[in-house]
Amino acid sequence: AAAATSFAGDLVINGSTTVLPVVQKATEAFAKTNPDVHIARSGGGSGNGVKALIDGLTNIAMSSRDIKGSEVKLAEQRGVKPYRTAVAVDAIVPVVNNANTVKDLTQEQLKAVFEGKIRNWKEVGGKDAPIVVVSRDSSSGTFETWESLVMKGARVTGTVVQTVAKNVNAIGYIGIGYLDNQTKALTLGGKKATAEAAKTKEWPLSRELYFFTNGAPAGDAKAFTDFVV
Repeated sequence: AAAATSFAGDLVINGSTTVLPVVQKATEAFAKTNPDVHIARSGGGSGNGVKALIDGLTNIAMSSRDIKGSEVKLAEQRGVKPYRTAVAVDAIVPVVNNANTVKDLTQEQLKAVFEGKIRNWKEVGGKDAPIVVVSRDSSSGTFETWESLVMKGARVTGTVVQTVAKNVNAIGYIGIGYLDNQTKALTLGGKKATAEAAKTKEWPLSRELYFFTNGAPAGDAKAFTDFVV
């Protein structure tokens, strides 16, 4: 095996809260062979990460969506050339409270729930109770991917609450890395969200996660990007 190469410097990484846990684990391992590289990490959403890259405030922008045309145009005006590297594959998973008896929805039902056309759990085989929809901030890449893959242009409506875990009637969506015993993952048309199903695209709500850099990664940014890939 080739010897590990060490780089000395500072690296700023900003953006997607979905990608952040991956980066947190990766930087801990990366530091063992590159102790002189100081890495500052922060979330805030994909949109904020891309903005920070355009503003010259970060070396790597984490994003759970592709860059928008408007962002590319602004970047060009600032002399920034966004370069995309896919570093992971994710599955977006609809989740409900552990006490909810509903286990499976079709994609059509899921869309109707978030559109506000299905408003009671009894309409999808659950108890007679109003559905509380939990969405995400519009700067979130996961929100935008959900809009594209599930809503297909339809508007998300419903009450936003703090967490699905604390509301027995709530439904929300998270990246598979955030799945734990606090909430229950729903299957879609009988299909279960797994890492393997995301990679093969058998899970219908799968997407790539990205690093964006100003031009092709170089120096410490390249070393870390290559490490994550």
